[in-house]
Amino acid sequence: MNETARALSTARTLWELLARRADLTPDRPVLLQDERVLTFGALRERAERVAAGLYDMGVRPGTVVAWQLPTRVETALLSFALARLGAVQTPVIPFYRDREVGFALRESKAEYFAVPGTWRGFDHLAMARRLGAKGVFEAYHGRDLPDGDPALLPPPPASGTAVRWIYWTSGTTSEPKGVLHTDRSLIAAGSCLAHALGLSASDVGSMAFPYAHIAGPDYTVMLLLYGFPAVMFEHFALPDTLAGYRRHGVTVAGGSTAFYTMFLAEQRARPDRRLIPTLRLLAGGGAPKPPEVYHAVVREMGVQLTHGYGMTEVPMITMGSPDDTAENLATTEGRPPEGMAIRIVDGEVRLRGEAVCQGYLDPAQTAAAFDADGFLRTGDLGRLTPSGHLVLTGRIKDVIIRKGENISAKEIEDLLAAHPAVGDVAVIGLPDAERGELVCAVVEQPPGAEVLTLEQVVAQLRAAGLAPHKLPERLEVVAALPRGDTLRKVLKHRLRERYSGTVK
Repeated sequence: MNETARALSTARTLWELLARRADLTPDRPVLLQDERVLTFGALRERAERVAAGLYDMGVRPGTVVAWQLPTRVETALLSFALARLGAVQTPVIPFYRDREVGFALRESKAEYFAVPGTWRGFDHLAMARRLGAKGVFEAYHGRDLPDGDPALLPPPPASGTAVRWIYWTSGTTSEPKGVLHTDRSLIAAGSCLAHALGLSASDVGSMAFPYAHIAGPDYTVMLLLYGFPAVMFEHFALPDTLAGYRRHGVTVAGGSTAFYTMFLAEQRARPDRRLIPTLRLLAGGGAPKPPEVYHAVVREMGVQLTHGYGMTEVPMITMGSPDDTAENLATTEGRPPEGMAIRIVDGEVRLRGEAVCQGYLDPAQTAAAFDADGFLRTGDLGRLTPSGHLVLTGRIKDVIIRKGENISAKEIEDLLAAHPAVGDVAVIGLPDAERGELVCAVVEQPPGAEVLTLEQVVAQLRAAGLAPHKLPERLEVVAALPRGDTLRKVLKHRLRERYSGTVK
């Protein structure tokens, strides 16, 4: 991290960080979308006007404001306006519907709710009315945003340690949890990402994920620290989105493993030319990365790939660095930054540091999540290498117990990812009267691949040296694995539900 970025990272609040950056480089672009360009100075100026308009509406420091908006310039303006006021904001992924949205509004006790109206064929305004949401207003176009006189605003918040953010876990196995963050925890997480990637003011980033995801502020902090812009994509779909990457000369792209594999598929369709000529780095996290994906990206796309480890509770824990060895980039999640303590207890990764959340809306969930030393229990299994790199080996709940032996699903997935007839794979445990659980591999195949058989899967794993008791007893081939709407994680609980009641 350069000296300017290091100095900026000491900002107490997100608004203070924006103000410092706007003072340094007011005319440099920060957000690009289609033909629109917003500079750091304009972001501060316009966000203050929106803050004044919100203040006129009754929003005050501590007021809870929910917003369910796509990745747009207006969304960033609204979010920074709320940060200027010191309101508590609770972003909601725009793909969520009545059940998830209703839960977030009830649990957070939101007093205002910003929606995009009708977006991608769905009427969010009508949903808000069905749910009885309070203070509903549209904030999709610039003309929708509130506007007022910044001279009438109270001073910006001075403390960065108050809870001003409520994010929502994915809730794949139960109701979502409301995760409590402060401005300082988000700045610390973004600083970790910026430090690891070592970007510069000449880079051009990209946001192809929902801005309402915890990755939104994570990435935005990096832009503010280093003073470079990012292209915002309201909807990511290849090959259509490629034109935006090329037009703006994106140098850094990514999101998660699913994004890497989509870029790879497009590159393979046009192997004779660079997919994005200016691209030099893919970076992301949010889901496991098989080593073969790393090697394929470097080999076929001619760019570096760095992968990290984060979660809603701790947006950035570790991150691979472009100057790491190929072995570490392929097989680890990178190293933690200064200030992030990692402890492995009975195989579980536990965390303590400024980027760790304050807990959950439910005090009982908070008490259960932290150990006696204040370390967050992640539920992830892993180990630290002698060089300090973190290797994730699976989830506590993702361990398959077959005849009393623990089996890592991730180990099998990484080995199967190298098979040419495997596009993506999820390994799950299914109930079995004799064995307790049996090992089932669910495979999504690439276009044109010959239909995979269980015998071929077992042969691949035997050749890789996998222990016999870990070999799958069942194979399911699907057209597409079920995925979440944010970082495209595979939803294993749906696969377990689908196949637990059938016998092969």
